[in-house]
Amino acid sequence: MGKVAIESYTIKFEQIEVGIAIERTDEDFVPHYIAEVTNVSKPTLLILDNIREEFINKSKLSTQKAVAGIKDRFKNEIRSILNEYFPDLDNHKIELLVNYVIEQNLGLGHVEVLLRDPALEEIVINNSSDPVWVYHRKHGWCKTNITIPDEDRIRHYSTLIGRDINKEITLLSPLMDAHLKTGDRVNATLYPISTKGNTITIRKFAADPWTITDFLNSGTIDADAAALIWLGIEHELSILIAGGTGSGKTSMLNVIANFLPPNHRVISIEDTRELTLPNMLHWVPLETRLPNPEGKGEVSMLDLLVNSLRMRPDRIVVGEIRRKKEAEVLFEAMHTGHSVYATIHANTAPETVARLTNPPIDVPKLMLASLSMIIVQNRDRKTGKRRTFQVAQVTSAGDAQVIMQYDIKTDKLKKVKEPNVLYETLGLYTGMSKEQVNKNLAEKKKILAWIVQKKIKNVHDIGLVVSLYYQGKSISDFEQALRGRV
Repeated sequence: MGKVAIESYTIKFEQIEVGIAIERTDEDFVPHYIAEVTNVSKPTLLILDNIREEFINKSKLSTQKAVAGIKDRFKNEIRSILNEYFPDLDNHKIELLVNYVIEQNLGLGHVEVLLRDPALEEIVINNSSDPVWVYHRKHGWCKTNITIPDEDRIRHYSTLIGRDINKEITLLSPLMDAHLKTGDRVNATLYPISTKGNTITIRKFAADPWTITDFLNSGTIDADAAALIWLGIEHELSILIAGGTGSGKTSMLNVIANFLPPNHRVISIEDTRELTLPNMLHWVPLETRLPNPEGKGEVSMLDLLVNSLRMRPDRIVVGEIRRKKEAEVLFEAMHTGHSVYATIHANTAPETVARLTNPPIDVPKLMLASLSMIIVQNRDRKTGKRRTFQVAQVTSAGDAQVIMQYDIKTDKLKKVKEPNVLYETLGLYTGMSKEQVNKNLAEKKKILAWIVQKKIKNVHDIGLVVSLYYQGKSISDFEQALRGRV
């Protein structure tokens, strides 16, 4: 069997080092993701499995009950057992082994390794017979060398996750939406609803969020489109981001939120915190809350939207529009002078208008005139490439006019129409002529090129550059402010 190495790297957590190898074999159609602990020998790992069983028996506790206890207490008990097995090991090595057993016993086992890899976007457990799958940022779907021992263990992991947020998953309630304390979104299903076994799907929270630098470097968007979007945000035009699942809608929302000015109050509303905005912004993040097992205590997206209007926001950022009432409140906010940025599931700009103006959302078409731009994101499932597919302006009649369209043959965004509606809107509210708008766009493109050239990728550093730009500072001022930071 031929094997081709694609990439390798190391991740570290709790003194544990794990080597990651991405490989492809002649016998499989997808890459393999191989995770191996590198600073603990295989014989030692086998002994640790025995210690884990001894720990459970000695503590007279099931794994589930152990999770609810105090971690330090169990560390002491494991440390005591390890000293019996390895009397000659120094304290540093003992602590490493203690951490390993704790991760295996009180966490999600080998899945914890996958949760610590920032290169992964999705972790999928389909059943105990199949390997765990992951979606890698660079390599797409990969099979791992990790399997879950049995269906009970998968169910236990689901129960563990649910307990942290006061949710239950049972045979009577076999579906669960939840999230980890790290912000990772989780969906779980139980057999026989999922006919091959219990499942867990984890969409990871991006600890290092995408920025405009990443988007420009990867070809997700070009400087012309980025400058136009930046101009729209600077002058408080409302924008909707559309796309399919996994197309990068939330990533785009996070990227364009970096262009918000620091002297505006920003309220964000999400089901699970995914946005990371620059730390100099006047930002208040709000998060919905699911009902408890008795069906009480829910705080919905609609509740937070209505409440946000009483918080004197200048800008409102919403994770996703799904229902009629949410859309109505959102468009009412636009009509009352608030700038709104949100995501919606749709594949093209005209489809976005159709989705908004037909059941179940069913917003009157004339209300769409308060929306200025629609950005459509797309992911090619064959190549894994995420691209800005369309940039559109919205007319006074509520129709979407595509001004930039992605050309799959050249892998580039192409201008297909003059943004005359945007020129008119900007002229009406800012007094800028078409020539002044184009001059401003050229200035922004120059700054974006400088950001890419200087490899400024940190969300807070980019926010600092944008904030200084709004104060009338030049590139030399940016360099001085960032000295020692990049």
